[in-house]
Amino acid sequence: MTEVLLKELSNNDIDWMLATGTREEIAAGTVLIRQGEPVEVLYILLDGALTVSVSQADNNPLGRAFAALEGGEMSGREIARLSSGEMVGEMPFLQASLSLTTVKALQKSLILSVPQRQLATKLQEDVSFAAHLYRASAILLADRLERIVSQVGHSTLILGQPQLKEILFVFGELHDSDIDWMTSAGSAQKIAAGTVLIQGGRPVEALYILLDGKMTVSVREEHSNSLSRAFSSLEGSETAEREFARLSKGDIVGETPFVEVGGSMTTVKAIENSLVLSIPRWRLAAKLLHDVGFAARFYRVLAVLLADKQQGIISRLGYGRLSYDTGQSLDDDCQYDNELSSDFLAQMALAGTRFEWMLKKIRGR
Repeated sequence: MTEVLLKELSNNDIDWMLATGTREEIAAGTVLIRQGEPVEVLYILLDGALTVSVSQADNNPLGRAFAALEGGEMSGREIARLSSGEMVGEMPFLQASLSLTTVKALQKSLILSVPQRQLATKLQEDVSFAAHLYRASAILLADRLERIVSQVGHSTLILGQPQLKEILFVFGELHDSDIDWMTSAGSAQKIAAGTVLIQGGRPVEALYILLDGKMTVSVREEHSNSLSRAFSSLEGSETAEREFARLSKGDIVGETPFVEVGGSMTTVKAIENSLVLSIPRWRLAAKLLHDVGFAARFYRVLAVLLADKQQGIISRLGYGRLSYDTGQSLDDDCQYDNELSSDFLAQMALAGTRFEWMLKKIRGR
């Protein structure tokens, strides 16, 4: 992934990070991020290799079951290896949380350390920098999520459902003008039960927001090449697909092309008559190219949703025990890892109002 940052960041972005950050050579075994602790630095791996691992809670039966099946140790498990060009520690500038993973050097490595406080200020003050960094983060997170799923097995996908309700977060982050543009640029489409909205292996031509109804997300069990998967439905071939998620009102699909991870490997099909807002890929791509403010907000949303899915897989496997999972009562003076702030709840209420406004506008056409 070396080319991602070089492709997405401008010369000014790189110069700022070099001036603000610190280059450091670290020895093999050095821990950069420890599970359960706050992350105060964004690390960019310039050379070398890092390993990402997770520790399991000893009192979690699901975690013990997975460890036993895999012949692993309860103390932890490697879920990813990172090479030059990758970032770690991006979670704090996406969403406040303690780290669910431990990251350490697999070999002697060269890193650039950028303090989170300065980075947060830069993201607020420089919308162009924000658009570039959020997009790069989304691309890297999408690739990492795919590798983590491959590492822990597709059987865990059903355990990795998002912890955020997508539409509430999306509409809480975007501006009213963004939502108005999406409503105007998109078209409402009725999808009959049994209709395939997105075919696995095929190009994705639109971003879809599910306004009403239910859909399933499935993945093919066989491992044929992408061209074979794309044309298999034309030949009438039947290949077993396993459902791993169900979508309901407010869920979003079709975001894959905007983080350049190839065509969707999943198939999305309506299981009841549904209504979607379809925003053509070309139109959204043009908006992202010409409206830097919209791009910064859009790519931040994608990055947070990808990070949330990654954290969902780790949490639901029994990793990263929360501080209040041990039976003690909650303390009003203690801030817990996934505690919802009053500001966040207010933002979600606003998002719900915006979504209902969009529904009324679409149905009133």
